[in-house]
Formats: sequence, structure tokens, C-alpha cells
Amino acid sequence: MKFGQTALYCVLSTSFITVSNGFGNVSPITALTGTPTSAAAAAALKSSLNMVAQSQDTETSVDSGTPRKRTKQERLEAASKGLQVHVVGLSIHHASVEVREKLAIAENDWNAASNDICATGEVAEAAVLSTCNRFEVYYAAADPREAMACVTNYLAGRSGLPVSVLRQNLFMLSGDDAVWHIMRVSGGLDSLIVGEGQILSQVRQCHLHSIEEDGCGGKVLSRMLNNAVAAGKRVRAETAIAKGSVSISSAAVELSEMLAQDDLNLPFSECRLAVVGAGKMTRLLVTHLASRGLKKIAIVNRSDTRPKELQEQFPDIDIEIKLMDDLWDVVGRSDIVYTATSSVDYVITDDLLKENGLAGGRPLMLVDISVPRNIADACNTVPNVKAYNVDDLKAVVAKNTAMRQREMIEAETLLREETDAFIRWRDSLSAIPTINLLQEKANSVRMEELDKCTRKLKANNNLSDKEMEAVERLSRGIVNKLLHGPMAHLRQTEGGDQKKKIDDLSSIFDLNEKNGRGRRR
Repeated sequence: MKFGQTALYCVLSTSFITVSNGFGNVSPITALTGTPTSAAAAAALKSSLNMVAQSQDTETSVDSGTPRKRTKQERLEAASKGLQVHVVGLSIHHASVEVREKLAIAENDWNAASNDICATGEVAEAAVLSTCNRFEVYYAAADPREAMACVTNYLAGRSGLPVSVLRQNLFMLSGDDAVWHIMRVSGGLDSLIVGEGQILSQVRQCHLHSIEEDGCGGKVLSRMLNNAVAAGKRVRAETAIAKGSVSISSAAVELSEMLAQDDLNLPFSECRLAVVGAGKMTRLLVTHLASRGLKKIAIVNRSDTRPKELQEQFPDIDIEIKLMDDLWDVVGRSDIVYTATSSVDYVITDDLLKENGLAGGRPLMLVDISVPRNIADACNTVPNVKAYNVDDLKAVVAKNTAMRQREMIEAETLLREETDAFIRWRDSLSAIPTINLLQEKANSVRMEELDKCTRKLKANNNLSDKEMEAVERLSRGIVNKLLHGPMAHLRQTEGGDQKKKIDDLSSIFDLNEKNGRGRRR
């Protein structure tokens, strides 16, 4: 399938715009020349951002309460009115960690953010995906210009960043390209570590939250997210894209192993290790360290509940449990310290290192795999301290990506099939109003003719009530069988112009009159 128009994959900047064409790679360009669609996209984005800029200095009073949950029929009607899917956000490929952490949202708050975005009505459906490497808002709307302004306004307000900064970091995709993007994300092809499995779990959670009682997924968005999860599972089952080290945690281990001799003058196998935090990232980290022969590690956490769970999961590893009060004692006797907490504030700073006598002592490596960051950049200014964050993992990623190029090609083939399947389903929604009109008109004719027949039969007392019910069922059955072919033809989106099919059928059955009843003869 060929995507009809140039993608709106644009870094929102007046000087740098990124455009993706079809299913191809994304490439930077400095001017939109010779492509009318690209110029229109840029103009729409610029107009939307101007609307945001004009409203930034004005206090908004949007009702942030949870809006009424729409019924299934309301969601179906909205979907059939031409809702297009869009995505706007930032990722490790386009934005620094300093910007990403400004927009990071805890998973428990994803639905609250979606409700805020949908509260004003410009956006019909929304779902938030926020991880350590990306922050993305998937949304569906009938008017992309107003919706883009609404979403960007929300992002600017939440981050506290001026629109000029957002322009340099955000990207946007619309229509088929937005669908292709979520498929690649779920398949692990857009991840820092190609094929990593954690993102599939995160997309799955995004879908599950979108269909919760307070979710804003709607018919189109929830279907797309569900298809993306299925596509991610299929890619991992039918290719070798997920084999080997494929997570941020494993990249952190590889990075520290690669740099231990240079930074610490020690082989990695002799380094004393510690982790601050005891969540999912720590569990993955310990798993990868165990595969390299780890025998002992210290875990520092606010409570001992999760560290004790890790002790049970890894009985062959000597896990020393310490609370946050003992943080600096643990850091002081460790060679490598990994941080993986959910804290929104720095856990380790240059001033704290100096206060605890760790400046200029024996070498210390700090590896931060958290977003928001746990380790301040200024730690690199402390003598004998080397600090790394998730952006520094790109060196490790380059090696893994090169090894997976062949698998990526196979994975993209499968993802194209899944993308095409969703797009066919989405296009079929445009036929729903016509199908409804056709059914309404056919039923109206059926009821009129049945009423005439019923009056005659009842006048002559020819049929009992049970027999009249049989006649009514017969009339319904005849109509349903006659309509099956035309409706199946409309729902079939392959091999033809869907709009022409709708126009032809509307003309044949005279469905263009008000209420679909046609002209009275």
C-alpha cells in the first residue's frame, strides 16, 4: 500500500522541518519546496502554534473534571464522521532528556492528562504514552488544525516551556503516517534499543488505560492501539528482532561494562555495584547483571518491601538491602552506582557528592536510567566522577541496531500488513452513515408495504396474530438478504474508490434526500 501524501512528520521549528514520505525513513530538510502538501502541512502547524502563542499569556479556565463517558453509539457516530488519527510528542530521537522530563507523566495520570486534552471538545479521542524515552499524545479529531492547537497548548502549559522551545523538539504525524508510527513503536523499531520488549508492554498499558471507564480512547484510537499491540506481538514471534540485549537496562549494563576499565581502572567483573531504587528497571538491571556473573549487589530504596521481593527472585545473588538514610555510605563504597527511581528531584548532585567527601577520591561511575533524571549533569564536574544518563546509551545502541538491520526489514514487512489492515477498517467507517440510511429507507418501505398488507388481511380476518408475526419476520428476512450484498460491497475497502462506491450506492437507492427516505413519487 502506498501512503497517499507526504507525512506530517515535522519538527515544529521555523528553521528545521522533518518529513517522512510513505513508509520510508525520516529525513531532515531545511525548506519545503516543490511539495504542495508539505507546504500546507507546515502552514497548518505554524497557524496552530501561533494560536498557542497568542493564548499562552492568557489564563485558561478549562474544566478539568472527567467528561461524561460517551456511549458506544456516540463513539461509533463520531468515528464515522471522518476522525483522523494524529500523534504529537517528542522522543529520544528528537529531544534531549532535559525537555523530555518536563513533559513526563506517571502512568497513573495518563487518563487524567487525556481527559484534560479532550475537555474543550476540539479533540474527540486521546491517549497518552509516557516512557523514559518518549512522550506522545495520540488523538483523533475532525479538525486537525484546532486539535493541534489544543494539544500543543496543553503541552506548553504542562511543561512550562515557551512555544519556541517546543518547536525545536516536537514532532507531528497525521493519518496513515501516525498509524505507521505506533506500529513501529510497538514493534520496537523506533526504540533506542531496537526490538526491546518493554515498549510493547507500555503500549499495551496505553491501550488498556484508553478503554477504562475514565479513558478517552474512543472507537478509532482504542482499535488502533489494540492493533498495534497485536502487531508488536507478531513481530517478536515471527522474527528474531527481540533476541539478545534489548532493553534500556541491558544497555546500561553494556555501557558500564564497556567503560569500566577506562573510567575506573578496574575490569567490570571486579567492580562493586549498587542500585538506587527497586522497581521494574532495577529488576531488569539485576537480571542482565546476573547473566554476566553478578554475585553481589547493594540495593538502596525508601522501604525494604521491594528489595526483599528481589531477594526472593534472585536467590543466587547476595543482595544487600539498605534504606535511603544509608545512601551515601553505599555510594562511598561502590565503584558503579545505577539509579532507577521514580523521584522527580535529583537524588545525587555535585554538591551532595562534595558534602559527603566523594570529590577527588577513588573513581566513581554513576549511570542514570531514570526519566526524570536522578543524577544532575553537574556531577561530571566533580573530580574522579563520571556520570551517564539515558542519552549516553546511544553508543551501545548503534552496535545493536547494526546487528538487527536484516530483522528490521522483515519486521517492517509484517508491520505494513498490520497497518494496512487497520487502515482498511478505518476507511470502512466512512460507509456507516450510508449503510444506516440504506437500512432506514429499506425498513421504511418494508413497514409501509407491511402496514398496507396487514390492514387488508385483518379486515378479512384471514390470518391469526401468530401468522401475522410470521409475515413480519418474512418481510425483515427478505430486506436483510437484499441489503446484504450492497452493504458488504460498501464495507469492502479493497480494490476501489470508497467515495465512488458510496456515491454510486446513494444514487442507486436515492439516499441523498433528507432522512434517507428519497423522493416521494
